[in-house]
Amino acid sequence: MAEALHVELVAADRTVWSGEATQISARTVDGDLGVLRGHQPLLSLLSPSVVEISGTNEKVIASVDGGFISVANDRVSVLAEHVWLGGEIDAAQARAELDEAKTAAGASAEFDPAVRLAQARVDAAAKAS
Repeated sequence: MAEALHVELVAADRTVWSGEATQISARTVDGDLGVLRGHQPLLSLLSPSVVEISGTNEKVIASVDGGFISVANDRVSVLAEHVWLGGEIDAAQARAELDEAKTAAGASAEFDPAVRLAQARVDAAAKAS
């Protein structure tokens, strides 16, 4: 496919997904990012969030615990210590983890990294179902 991005979604211990895509969206520490073919080179830090990859025949939904995104020459690499595919996340367990994280964080829950990661896992599970 001539008008595709080559995308690699990589965790510390494995390549989670690799293939051709038309679009990828992720949340960086500077805000939401959408990448299409021809995007300018970029290296940015990811926030704990949902990453969406629109492939040629599928849509991949994943949750990352932070990491990096690199874009150059229509190649996109998403690198994180942990990556969970949305379809592999137990939604009930993710909601329970979110509730626990919010309780532990108290008043600062909105800014707590554990809450953000738990919310990303809940969101990925919901979008994948």
